[in-house]
Amino acid sequence: MKKALFIFIIFFIASFGIASVARAESASLYLSPHSGTFYVGSTFDVSIFVNTEDNSINALDVNLKFSQDKLQVTSPTAGSSFISIWVDQPFYSNQDGIISFKGGVPSPGINTSAGLVSTITFRVKAPGTAFISFSDSSQVLLADGKGTNILKTATMGEYKLTIPPPDGPKIFYTSHPSLTSWYRNNNPTFSWEKEIGVNDFSYSLSQDPGEIPDNVSEGPLTSVTFNDIKDGIWYFHLKVKKENVWGGVSHYPLQIDKTPPKNTILNVEKIGRITGSRFFANFSADDLLSGIDHYELSLVNISNPQEGASPFFIEVVSPYRIPYELSGKYTIMVRFYDKAGNYSEVQSVLNIISPLISYTEKGISLGSVFLPWWLVYLLIGIFFIVVGWEIYHVLIRKNLAKSLKREVAEAEKEIEDVRILERKIRETRTLEEETKEEMERLGRKLKNKEETDIK
Repeated sequence: MKKALFIFIIFFIASFGIASVARAESASLYLSPHSGTFYVGSTFDVSIFVNTEDNSINALDVNLKFSQDKLQVTSPTAGSSFISIWVDQPFYSNQDGIISFKGGVPSPGINTSAGLVSTITFRVKAPGTAFISFSDSSQVLLADGKGTNILKTATMGEYKLTIPPPDGPKIFYTSHPSLTSWYRNNNPTFSWEKEIGVNDFSYSLSQDPGEIPDNVSEGPLTSVTFNDIKDGIWYFHLKVKKENVWGGVSHYPLQIDKTPPKNTILNVEKIGRITGSRFFANFSADDLLSGIDHYELSLVNISNPQEGASPFFIEVVSPYRIPYELSGKYTIMVRFYDKAGNYSEVQSVLNIISPLISYTEKGISLGSVFLPWWLVYLLIGIFFIVVGWEIYHVLIRKNLAKSLKREVAEAEKEIEDVRILERKIRETRTLEEETKEEMERLGRKLKNKEETDIK
């Protein structure tokens, strides 16, 4: 019994210690307010707070992402921030939808449950739902001399953005019925209600959500058409003159996007070993206005086409596993659709020569080894250089052999000439010796004759 109680006490102390350690190594970031409803054209403030959860911190790196199609930063300010040392100046980009804060406090740091990092003022650009979230790169660093990151939780914000209630005539438009959708139709016709006895309306179309039309009447008509509106978020503003007094203004948002997605990428690659390997299509695109809605893909066997067959597109996500494993040549077509219905199309060719060899527009697969075209061309270039170098050396050796053979022949000829000369010299010497002997013989004979005559 005592042993069991001792084990229980040890387990309790250990559990408490673990909980203490877990609590000691955590901090959180949160937004205030983290939700709310705001009107298009208005502004609202969002504050960033840190809860160190009974820890002392001395630095943090806060990176935010926000819906840049719905929100716009108008006034980022440190305000009464507890940060006294800024490593980098606070930075934001309305185009990319990012905000960054990097700073800290002197030793021994700060321990707080609601430390204000900064307050940001946003302007509402368009109706819909907007999000503000902390990036994974955000950090809260413990004042332990090591810069330990203790950030455990980061709560995002979600905000509903709506059109303010009309103060003027009710506006309606059948071909652009949704206030939050994007449309390709850039020739809008707006219509509005008309009360009895009212004959003066003033309206305008602009990208300013809070614009007020002038006091110049456009006449009694209850509709107007605009042509070739450029891409972007527009607002139709309308007010009515009744009893010689101009009334309030009604606003109607219009989101136009006629530009197809850009920066389209389609890569086909083989994943896996020789046995059980598969081909996958990876694709992505960018759309700065309405955003990417979905992808559609079509596979056509061009090595065995069916007469009269047309490409059939299906909605897919990336990466997409290509269901073909037999040899053949296939065309892969991907369409990138934005939320306005525009699309861009990219295609690639996959040629499966054998279960071990295949190639695409990106490179060649040899079993489980993929070689991009630049590497293939490099290897081919090296091959031709080596072959050319060998041919060059063969020709050099061949020319050298010819040169040596010619020199040997010339040497042999010179040797033969020397031999002939030596032979002639020997013959000359022999003739001289014979002549000398003959002269000596004749001399002796002449001497003998003279002696005989004398006697």
